[in-house]
Amino acid sequence: MNHIPSPDVLFPNEYGTTCFLKNCITAPNITVGDYTYYDDAGGPAGFERNNVLFNYPEFGDRLVIGKFCAIASGTQFIMGPANHRLSSVTTYPFSVFGGAWSERVPDHLSQLPRKGDTVVGNDVWIGRESVILPGVTIGDGAIIAAYSVVSRDVPPYTVYGGDPARLLRRRFDEELTALLLAWRWWDLPPEELLEALPLLCDPAWSGSACGFGNSAARCRARSPEIAPFCIRPVAPAGRMGYNGLIQAALPAPPYRR
Repeated sequence: MNHIPSPDVLFPNEYGTTCFLKNCITAPNITVGDYTYYDDAGGPAGFERNNVLFNYPEFGDRLVIGKFCAIASGTQFIMGPANHRLSSVTTYPFSVFGGAWSERVPDHLSQLPRKGDTVVGNDVWIGRESVILPGVTIGDGAIIAAYSVVSRDVPPYTVYGGDPARLLRRRFDEELTALLLAWRWWDLPPEELLEALPLLCDPAWSGSACGFGNSAARCRARSPEIAPFCIRPVAPAGRMGYNGLIQAALPAPPYRR
């Protein structure tokens, strides 16, 4: 029987600097998927306290993080209550200091701009000390470069970086990106995911599909060990590209449209 790592442990390895986040979250407005981890030599289990800033669940916004994300040390998520009122002459939050001031102005939270939920997809890598601002959506498979400030949505399978973060490049061509989004490997049952690992971790993706010549047509399945992963053939033996393998892994019609 294969020993597949459990997503339900706090510290998944012996180093103690990495934790599976879902097991240390207590706030009702934060949800994290299986196997998403935070790495911090100073104590990763303090993520909710140290890295999710200005989080007041009563404000109504949420932080939603998908599965298999890698979040590097110092990454911060800024929640909606960090904002100030923008539509008045002054942005100063008089009401939070109480006394006669609070009697003369509305409640602070009720006046703040609403940016909506912050959503991080699946298989997202966020580099060291990046800042994610309220209401941002980061798509599946995206990469955020270290020290970036993400103030706008990031499409799936792109690399963003800088302050403010901007598109640096696309990881794959449109065809391969669409197939990966349809495949949703992060939702595979554990045993099927185990079988898919040689494909997911093959360095040929970097050489042929991840570089600036990022064409799915250039990828070829060279390794016989991933043949069992192909549910049904879609190309002659030895000529099936990675996009063909993924198509083969998708559910058969009529489920697939």
